[in-house]
Amino acid sequence: MKLSIDFLTGKIAYRRAQNGKELLAKAVGIKGCYRPSILDATAGLGRDGFMLACWGCKVTMLERSPVMATLLQDALTRAFTESEWAQKLSLLFIHTDAFDYFNKLELLNNTYYPDVIYLDPMHPVRSKSALVKKEMRLVREIVGEDKDSDDLLVQALHYATSRVVVKRPRLAPALANLKPDFCITGKQQRFDVYLSLINRR
Repeated sequence: MKLSIDFLTGKIAYRRAQNGKELLAKAVGIKGCYRPSILDATAGLGRDGFMLACWGCKVTMLERSPVMATLLQDALTRAFTESEWAQKLSLLFIHTDAFDYFNKLELLNNTYYPDVIYLDPMHPVRSKSALVKKEMRLVREIVGEDKDSDDLLVQALHYATSRVVVKRPRLAPALANLKPDFCITGKQQRFDVYLSLINRR
């Protein structure tokens, strides 16, 4: 199976047609005319970050894997070249490690801190591996396990001005054993929402 990313057809087209009627939109705080700025610190296939931009958010996507970064950049270039509506999105992709990006934010104080930091680390291996889609198995082979995802959550809490949202399998434990302020749960996955530490100071 060849891994590729397409932001113009398939599932992405279907999700766009839903016009933000997803748990993800609720998790990041989209409400009425409010559209938060979002840092997608673990972009992966980039689908959630792209959808957030489609819903009107200003999105910065980060990906540290060279292979995934190449696939993402190619998909974005094609989308921006072939679609006029995609050209209007406020979307920036950076091939970098999230920890390095956070270090740069530290130097800027809170001037450029995002409203929301979105984390979708590689999920734990399921006991029934046959249930894992071929596409995600390929991504796991390329990216490997996100063994630093606990530390990433702890770091992210210091840089989001509103909240940190973590996408998890529905029954998976919370990252870093940190209890979220609240959860938004679907049939197969959930979003753990942590209110920013900045607002608690």
